[in-house]
Amino acid sequence: MIGLSLAYLRDRGLNTALNILLLALSVASLVILLLFSSQLENRFDKDAQGIDMVVGAKGSPLQLILSSVYHVDIPTGNVPLDTVVLLRRQLGVAEAIPLALGDSFRSFRIVGTEPAYPALLGASLADGRMFAAKMEAVIGADVAARTGAKLGQRFVGGHGMSSGDGGPKHEETPFIVVGRLAPTGTVIDRLILTRVESVWGVHGIKDPVEDHHADHHGGESEEAHAEHAGAAEVTAVLVRFGSPIAAVRLPGFINRQTNLQAAVPAVEVSRLLALVGVGLDAVRAFAVLLMLTAGLSIFVALLTALKEREGDMAMLRVIGASRAAIIGQVASEGLILASAGAALGLLLGHGVIGMAAANIEQLRALGLNAFAFHPGEALIVAAALGIGLIAALIPALRVLKTDIAETLANAR
Repeated sequence: MIGLSLAYLRDRGLNTALNILLLALSVASLVILLLFSSQLENRFDKDAQGIDMVVGAKGSPLQLILSSVYHVDIPTGNVPLDTVVLLRRQLGVAEAIPLALGDSFRSFRIVGTEPAYPALLGASLADGRMFAAKMEAVIGADVAARTGAKLGQRFVGGHGMSSGDGGPKHEETPFIVVGRLAPTGTVIDRLILTRVESVWGVHGIKDPVEDHHADHHGGESEEAHAEHAGAAEVTAVLVRFGSPIAAVRLPGFINRQTNLQAAVPAVEVSRLLALVGVGLDAVRAFAVLLMLTAGLSIFVALLTALKEREGDMAMLRVIGASRAAIIGQVASEGLILASAGAALGLLLGHGVIGMAAANIEQLRALGLNAFAFHPGEALIVAAALGIGLIAALIPALRVLKTDIAETLANAR
């Protein structure tokens, strides 16, 4: 029966190809939406693990989160270095980790921070050691893979955080790679980590601690020290709470009583996903409608074909084919069409995801992966097969109700 079904489908090749393509497009649309939304949400969750609050300059809280947690936007500004000290003194604050941004190397951000930052995201060294002195750098797994940087290699950053070549080069202040991180599947894979003091030094900002020692040994005035200390700023501070009280009290206090802003990653990401979800729901509804249209097309195609083959069906009944065999033969045509459309749709869906990740930097930065499969894809395939089967059974049942003698007489 399968061979007969394939022969019938080949006999109307153009119609078969169009039905397969229509179903494949609907399956591909649903697969793309499923992979994009699920991988985006999972990546957001992984990148923000352990980060309960971000403190930065006044501006858009979402921009603050995107720039400081996910590193896909520009910062809102800088905050005084004293902010780190003040946050660490707050009751209920377990960790306050500074970030200093501004430069990049081959589109990978150079982040001034502390060893507590990679530890917060569960990163571990693949080889080498953690940065300790100024101008020492530890690179993420993606940075190492795409730049080929080895231990001991020197490189210079460029001003800017988005362009491939960066801005003006800081040739006089090269970094040296002292460690490489193992892959984590988080944002840290595409970061270059160094001390905050390294970022200050690249931009000609003096370290307040060194200035303090110079005051004692060189007699520099308190006013000059304050001026130097004021110039030393950070871009944002990542905060991990140690108690629920701080989670309730601290964000509101910072937003109302200071010139800074506090943004909670979980809240801002939920808002972002809600906004994106409206558009995804609309596209998803269109894809479902397209799948139903494909099912209707299969139904019409099989109904038309069976009308043309009524004589063949009647002859099969005469030579002893059972009702179940007739239904199975027609149903197999629908299942073959649906299976081919589902398989092609899966390939198209994953292919589009792969092409998008390869050609769009922002999507690649978010970790979009064409080789990841979602359990929901099985439901999409099952729905496609179900639609194909239903579309085939209705014409098959109609054939069984026809009068064999009358059909054969008309066929003459």
